[in-house]
Amino acid sequence: MTRVEELEKLIKRHKALYYQGKPEISDSEYDALEDELRKRDPTNYALNIVGTATFSSKKIKHSHKMLSLDKTYILDDLLEWMQNREVVITPKIDGVSCSLVYEDGRLKMAKTRGDGEYGEDITEKVIWIDAIPKKLEMNAEIRGELYCEMEPFLQLAEEMKKAELDPPSSQRNIVAGLISRKDHIELCRYLNFIAFDILDTDIKIEHEHDKFKLLERIGFKIPHYQLVKHKKELCDEIDEIKNMMESGDLLIDGMVVGFDNVKLHNELGQTSHHPKYKIAFKFQGQSKKTKINKINWYPSKNGILTPVAEVAAVELSGAKVSNVTLHNYGIVKQFNIKVGDTIEIIRSGEVIPKFLSVEISTRGEIEIPERCPSCEGPLSIDRIRLMCLNKKCPERIKQGILDFISKMGIYDISEKRLLEMIKKGLVKEIPDLYRLTREDLLSLEKTKEKLADKLYANIQITKTTSLTKLLGSLGITGVSINKSEKIVQAGFDSLEKLENAKLDDLLKVEGLAEKSATEFLKSFREKKPIIDKLLKLGFIIEKSETNDILGGKVFALTGELSIKRNEFEELVRKNGGIVSNSVSKNTDFLVSNEKESSSSKFEKAKKIGVPIISEHDFYKMIGHLNE
Repeated sequence: MTRVEELEKLIKRHKALYYQGKPEISDSEYDALEDELRKRDPTNYALNIVGTATFSSKKIKHSHKMLSLDKTYILDDLLEWMQNREVVITPKIDGVSCSLVYEDGRLKMAKTRGDGEYGEDITEKVIWIDAIPKKLEMNAEIRGELYCEMEPFLQLAEEMKKAELDPPSSQRNIVAGLISRKDHIELCRYLNFIAFDILDTDIKIEHEHDKFKLLERIGFKIPHYQLVKHKKELCDEIDEIKNMMESGDLLIDGMVVGFDNVKLHNELGQTSHHPKYKIAFKFQGQSKKTKINKINWYPSKNGILTPVAEVAAVELSGAKVSNVTLHNYGIVKQFNIKVGDTIEIIRSGEVIPKFLSVEISTRGEIEIPERCPSCEGPLSIDRIRLMCLNKKCPERIKQGILDFISKMGIYDISEKRLLEMIKKGLVKEIPDLYRLTREDLLSLEKTKEKLADKLYANIQITKTTSLTKLLGSLGITGVSINKSEKIVQAGFDSLEKLENAKLDDLLKVEGLAEKSATEFLKSFREKKPIIDKLLKLGFIIEKSETNDILGGKVFALTGELSIKRNEFEELVRKNGGIVSNSVSKNTDFLVSNEKESSSSKFEKAKKIGVPIISEHDFYKMIGHLNE
């Protein structure tokens, strides 16, 4: 057998095992096999195999092929592929691809990807999934991903144990496992579905991001998505998705990048394996097995205890790893994780090392702390989390202050130095940092006049900051720093405006969902007393150069403009307006230089009565005629 034949055989075997939910090697090891075959035989058929038929003998032909994605791990290659064109980015969720066909207002059929041309009929399985609408006021084919979040996964594991079924080994494997079952199909109710594409619809769609708007409007759960064009925006979004990975609720192994212009999709077309207008940017991951020496539980600033395993040191993705997160109480309980167990761990890029599975389990029961390791206070179980409810817990306070120090960029205050400040009673909350005197700092161990002056200056210089930075540093929950920036740019650029903001106001901000907007408002109001104390201590929040001529009016844009679109959007924001990428009942004006247009935004504006104004009309509004 030649090496090419050997690679063909290995690729087919491991692809089949993966789609059966029984992978024997990691994603990166599989990708290495494909990369080697591509170098030896670039046109080999094994490189174009999409999925495999494993779930059902009933095969259904896809009206449009369900293709895989081409992929890259290298940022410069992704930027070269983008060629400065605007793209839509979503997290790449690790589950099972699914196609839903709606006819005459009802769900007619659900199919897996299968081999890309023929899928397996899983209609009777998806009937159990609440996230999949059973009725739709249109004919369409919806494509997306079946997946399992962490909390439902742990609930499912408990139910399977009680039913004396083999418990699931991981979130990744359980999806394929459930949809291939011939009995107990009611367990599929623990699965979720997220939509990312719509086909065979009469609605004209010009932009990829409009698909997500439409999918959400007709009742589907959609992924987080972001429009980006430049390298900085791209890097910010990579960080955003890595933060999602660290939360552990979803299995994410990278991101999907697609050109926003649908016309470009049609021009570029596809190969037999993948579309040319979309690509997967994967975070290089490496997994290894190691032994647990100790398990520590650390309270976070929100009181959630995170279990961290001290393990026999291993080399992963270029770094020496000796500590691994075990995610939460639910995972420790489900997998009966104990000192002495041999576990598989993974590290993707710069993301913290994480537990994947137990490879060898030692005898005995898990040890769960009964009291908080920091304050000795009682603990409570909140579904999959172990909680310290004491808001004065030293570790909770320390973690909150450390997070603030890091995000505000206060240099030279280490965790050890902060702990000394807390023990001496100098710092009990974030505002206390700004009450510190040089004399206070001189009282710290190994701190002489020069260092005390430096520490004092480092603290004082952060008193002047932006609203976005302050919100992110205080740990306002519900949204990321990137989303906070969007909120501020949308016109909520002062504390007074945020304090008076209503939920309906925030929902006008592009990409902000009701759940995250509600949580943001609640968290902001909880943190407001801290903000007030900081203001009394001399904090200055820099105002962006904006006015309120447009009074928070929402503008959508379509067609060609006399200036670059991003420049026009900035003009809207500087004059107190909000930019939206779609037309809805919340839109106040659609800006278009055409008297008639076939664009979906133009037609929607006419249909629902949104005023359509020209670019010239807009300049009149802001008192700035662009002659």
